[in-house]
Amino acid sequence: MTDTIALAIHGGCGTLPLSELSEAEWTEARAALAASLRAGWAILAKGGSAVDAVEAAVRVMEDSPHFNAGHGAAFNSEGEHELDASIMDGATLAAGALAGVRRIRNPVSAAKALMRRGDPLLLAGAAGDAFAAQEGLDMVENAYFSTERRRKSLASMKIRELVGTATEASEAEKHGTVGAVALDRQGHLAAATSTGGYTNKPVGRVGDSPIIGAGTYARDGRCAVSGTGKGEYFIRYCVGHEIASLIAYKDLALDAASAAVLAELSEHKIGAGLVAIGADGAIVAPYNTEGMYRGWVTPDGIVHVATHAQVEIAGAA
Repeated sequence: MTDTIALAIHGGCGTLPLSELSEAEWTEARAALAASLRAGWAILAKGGSAVDAVEAAVRVMEDSPHFNAGHGAAFNSEGEHELDASIMDGATLAAGALAGVRRIRNPVSAAKALMRRGDPLLLAGAAGDAFAAQEGLDMVENAYFSTERRRKSLASMKIRELVGTATEASEAEKHGTVGAVALDRQGHLAAATSTGGYTNKPVGRVGDSPIIGAGTYARDGRCAVSGTGKGEYFIRYCVGHEIASLIAYKDLALDAASAAVLAELSEHKIGAGLVAIGADGAIVAPYNTEGMYRGWVTPDGIVHVATHAQVEIAGAA
């Protein structure tokens, strides 16, 4: 048992330039981040589990049109949505993950249900949708996930592809992910991640978000990590597991371990970011892009949210 509880979230790196949205839209996005934090913190404050807290926090962002997960997810090359999600319990190393699902309103909850079952750990495509329906989770038509902003992003990426400038697209045009990490009163860690992938991705492409050890990782005594950025590189570097290993084997502090891994990713000139919590409740949220939707709750219960460099206090949790 511990008196320390901690929670941090991200809503994806590669945030749009401030000029691209109205102040009202930025306010809405920050309010959604604060709502996500309050949902997770309410569970932790009552002595609930880190696993339940990260699920609750991610569900709020999946339901918001401001993030590339659930409602508001990116379109693939065929103008459809294929969603990935995972969750991991640092106490037992149990995990559940889904890849390429099309009809689950809250993929993170399906990932948790799969984790509770214990085997298999990962389901893909129609099998994942069928599992969620069998579990009685909320199912929707694929069009539920669509928003006009994501449709415009798809059109923009299609044009870039035709004229050969796809590699010059901003991270905000291409990517987006949501994630949460938590430490509960029992000293247990958990992490969860959910995404729609990147805009105009090939049908069937799977990124790092449902890959345990890459985009999502939690292990008691070490850390909990959720990543955002070019998933193919997060898989190659096993980002979540790498940070945990640097803590365990090189005795690095959480901030140093996270910085070392992010520096390696940055060498490839890709946008990347993450949130992580240490076994002592320390929180880091590094990124190498113009901004990253992010937030955390300090031990005194104060909510902090940010989209770019400036961090805003959003009141009590």
